[in-house]
Amino acid sequence: MDYLYNWWYWFIDLPWIDIGIAFVIFLLIFVFRKIFTTYIFRFIMRFAKKTPTDIFTNLIVAFEKPIRFFIGILGIYLAILYLPIPREQLGLINTLYRSIIIVVIGWGLFNFASSSSSLFYKISHKMEDGEDSMLIPFLSKLLRFVIVALTITVVAHEWDYDINGFVAGLGLGGLAFALAAQDTLSNFFGGIIIVSERPFKKGDWIATPTVEGIVEDISFRSTKVRTFEDSLVTVPNNTLAHEAITNWSEMDKRLISFTVGVEYATSREKLERVVNRIEEMLFNHEAIDNELIIVKLNEMSSSSYDIFLYFFTKTTAWVEWFNVKQQMNLEVIKILEEEDVHIAFPSRSMYLEKYPDDLYNAFKERQREVDIDKKETE
Repeated sequence: MDYLYNWWYWFIDLPWIDIGIAFVIFLLIFVFRKIFTTYIFRFIMRFAKKTPTDIFTNLIVAFEKPIRFFIGILGIYLAILYLPIPREQLGLINTLYRSIIIVVIGWGLFNFASSSSSLFYKISHKMEDGEDSMLIPFLSKLLRFVIVALTITVVAHEWDYDINGFVAGLGLGGLAFALAAQDTLSNFFGGIIIVSERPFKKGDWIATPTVEGIVEDISFRSTKVRTFEDSLVTVPNNTLAHEAITNWSEMDKRLISFTVGVEYATSREKLERVVNRIEEMLFNHEAIDNELIIVKLNEMSSSSYDIFLYFFTKTTAWVEWFNVKQQMNLEVIKILEEEDVHIAFPSRSMYLEKYPDDLYNAFKERQREVDIDKKETE
């Protein structure tokens, strides 16, 4: 009974008025949070969309969830402040509140640093004529890493963590870390070299001694390339940075070059007509670039007259290029058939001399003796 009386008197002595006011404060903040989400945020977004740039709109969208979370924390904090809390505990609550504010700011900046941000879009537009590039996700990942590191550092400082000692410790262990992470660092700086020099961008067809295919992504450590066999190859950035890179996507036109060998029985007049007709056909074809077309009797090889063809297609797409190449081959065959010119194949002529009669007779006599010896043996 004494315990129940003590508990009852403690319950009666609670500052119920302060607790009620704190609850009302929290309830009002919670209602304001609903109003902010439903009305105020929409009004601000409507106003932001009228601005000439999308940066302000993206900034508001990035901070929407952090602000909504912060309003709830603010209601709890103001309600706690109205309660009769000891000073020692109040100092801890204030430190926790300031840390949450720092995390909320870092959260919003982290969202704003996404690759879809208009800030990165404008950078890409100025540097690469607005084309999608691996530069955007690379800068986004780098900036997000910096934001997370700074947020953790500031929060640690808020809790009286010795940042100077931490930095000094990094300085003492820097050499060991650099040696242990030598490959990682070399790949990271290789990625920076690739991004800064921009030998290719996302979606380009590249060829290196290591890999050939379509670039899909680049990260701090590696670049992902989709090969024509539909496999995904991850190449370390340090490897790409030290290799010759051929960017086939930068072609304005695409080369077709081959040699047609015709028989030596072909007359000079037919050869001239064939060469002239093929050259005229290429100049008049709509899919062929007329800047440089070469059709010449190149050389007389061991078994044929070799006609050399060198020209470019207007298209650079692989499948379309193959279709044009097939059309040109068929047109060349058609011209050869119309001119009654035959394609040569590798051949070799053999000439046999007639044996003298006495040598031939001696050979036959020797053959007869071999046959007799063979029969006697049997």
